[in-house]
Amino acid sequence: MSKRGYAASKKLLTGLIGAPIAHSASPAMHERAAEALGLRGHYQLIEVAGADAAGLRMMLEGVRRLGFAGVNVTYPYKEAVVPLLDELAPGAASMGAVNTVVVRDGRLTGHNTDTTGFARAVAPLLASAGNAVAVIGAGGVGKAIAFALASLEVRDIRIFDSEPARAATLVSLLAPRGGARIAASVEDALQGATGLVNGTPVGMLPDRGMPVAATLLHEKLWVADAVYSPLITPLLATAQARGARIMTGRELAIYQAADAFELFTGLAPSTDVMGEAFDEVMAARSSAYHAA
Repeated sequence: MSKRGYAASKKLLTGLIGAPIAHSASPAMHERAAEALGLRGHYQLIEVAGADAAGLRMMLEGVRRLGFAGVNVTYPYKEAVVPLLDELAPGAASMGAVNTVVVRDGRLTGHNTDTTGFARAVAPLLASAGNAVAVIGAGGVGKAIAFALASLEVRDIRIFDSEPARAATLVSLLAPRGGARIAASVEDALQGATGLVNGTPVGMLPDRGMPVAATLLHEKLWVADAVYSPLITPLLATAQARGARIMTGRELAIYQAADAFELFTGLAPSTDVMGEAFDEVMAARSSAYHAA
């Protein structure tokens, strides 16, 4: 669909389904990107906690009927929406997790831009470090992270989840690509690893926990966190203090949003514009937090 088509018709309506999502920077990023392209964009937060399959189906039916170009999906529904969609893009189908739903001709198609976004974000770290990465969490985000690492030819991916069955499922999904194994513990996952990625919500405000003990972090490790609220999570602050290189959730947030925007509209947005919007949201949040 052309830019003219969107500008001349109803405004570009997109959104986010999940809970909790009041902290999300997605509205600012998507609306600023739309404005820069001459579109009238509105990004709606759809926060519903504890939705079952019937509730999710009702929300998706609303997305289908109310003129949405699509929606993003976040915790805790990235896997739950999969059987409710009309079809899945190959990448989303292979991992069984969706963070982007595109509406076309009344049909809902699931995609996963967490995978493409994380691959873009983490590539510089992988280029200068070894090839053994510990992934903590095998839910929707953890799946995307593991598949992104596999796409970048990481051949030693250690996956730990507090629910071993979820880790086993992810390892089996990655089997055709090779190199992934179940870690019996966080300590096992980090033994000899050169990289660590937190794919859980641990550390997301108001939670101030850490998914990894501080004693396991060291200067020869790079540490990335998918959480971006706060930008410097307890995990990243501790890792940095121990000499590790860190990557915040900023780049993942921006790149996954840019890839989703392009799927919604057919137009490539400016990641610089989206990044500026993201930074403004985070600066305002930091000011509010310190003023409280």
